[in-house]
Amino acid sequence: MNLVRFRKFSYILSGILIFASVLSLIFYGLKLGIDFTGGSIMEAEFLPPTGGARPDVVQIQAKLNSLNFGNVLVQPTGERGVLIRLRDLSEPEHQQVLSALLSFGQARELRFDSIGPTIGKELKNRSIWATILVLVMIILYVAFAFRQVSRPVSSWFFGIFAVVALFHDILIPLGTFSLLGHMKGIEIDTLFVTAILTVLGFSVHDTIVVFDRVRENLRHQTKGETFEETVGRSLSQTLTRSVNTSLTVLIVLVALYFLGSDTTRYFSLALIIGVIAGTYSSIFIASPLLVTWNNFRSKKS
Repeated sequence: MNLVRFRKFSYILSGILIFASVLSLIFYGLKLGIDFTGGSIMEAEFLPPTGGARPDVVQIQAKLNSLNFGNVLVQPTGERGVLIRLRDLSEPEHQQVLSALLSFGQARELRFDSIGPTIGKELKNRSIWATILVLVMIILYVAFAFRQVSRPVSSWFFGIFAVVALFHDILIPLGTFSLLGHMKGIEIDTLFVTAILTVLGFSVHDTIVVFDRVRENLRHQTKGETFEETVGRSLSQTLTRSVNTSLTVLIVLVALYFLGSDTTRYFSLALIIGVIAGTYSSIFIASPLLVTWNNFRSKKS
């Protein structure tokens, strides 16, 4: 494997994706769901006696807007269902929404959740701190696991470069959902945070497998073999395993995305994007960074 050539390509591709993601986050931000902002979410299903179709979503939207409950978002789900997002409602206001839906025909409420703004803010802060804590613990764990590696790259840099690759894995899904939120109004919730933390675990596991192979090959390094050649050999030995593992996971996630319920669709989409980004970074970012850093140190010394 020609690491020098592929290193440049991987850095360019990653740089473009990260730059685009950061731009999207700066200009569009993330469309936060009621889990973080506070509000109410209702899911209802229409059951006309004649077995007719769901009422027009635009008409439902107009009817609910006439109640003057602020910004209301109505999304179709399934064949006859709707998902309604709006501000935090009292019980009398909740009943008003139900009455408005019943004016279109027979309807039943499938779920109703209400989250206050204080709880939403607390959830947002906890989600941020959970992600930061995971990244710090990963650095410490990888540095400890590779503590016997001191040459030519210190064990601390194994941990640091693993986390650098994880930032790539976080930014790509964040940038994608920022764009989806701007274009299609897709919101992120606690399920999205769960998906991000899952991606971090999956990606760092894949990275550690590659790093472990590097460590073993350094112990049995052939005479005259450079560090770059050792890393390249390690990548070649783990490439098939990493790709096959990711493909099996992706098959399940794609099936969940197309065949699962609407409530888990964007959760599975976040995982699909994260797993692809994580597999790429584990092989083509984390390990090449070790080579780049070693070459930089060699030239500096």
